[in-house]
Amino acid sequence: MNELVMNEEINVLGSKLAPCSQDPVTGFFRDGCCNTCKEDVGSHTVCIEVTEGFLQYSRFAGNDLSTPHPELSFPGLQEGDRWCLCASRWLEAHKKGMAPRVFLNNTHIKALDIIPLDLLTEFAVNVN
Repeated sequence: MNELVMNEEINVLGSKLAPCSQDPVTGFFRDGCCNTCKEDVGSHTVCIEVTEGFLQYSRFAGNDLSTPHPELSFPGLQEGDRWCLCASRWLEAHKKGMAPRVFLNNTHIKALDIIPLDLLTEFAVNVN
């Protein structure tokens, strides 16, 4: 079996990728970071601040993120949680006016393959 090779841990600002969330544990690798690799076809690279509106939108779009699935160790998301979201899902939500805010220091540089930096910056959460 092939071992997954993680891309370099760099954020969209060009510095070291910061963790997104340990509660709930997020990321393609379930390491709390929006790390990625070539096998991550969904590009789970955008660290978002979950809102109720986004959860409703996502459920309507066919990806229910609020319902717990204990068999998958998934507690279900709630407003205020942080989560590594697929870049294409974020862009889709943006086009529908439902994009959640993002944490730039915690968003992997590979998100820029799908979403322009100026658009992510427009939705950035200011954390000083």
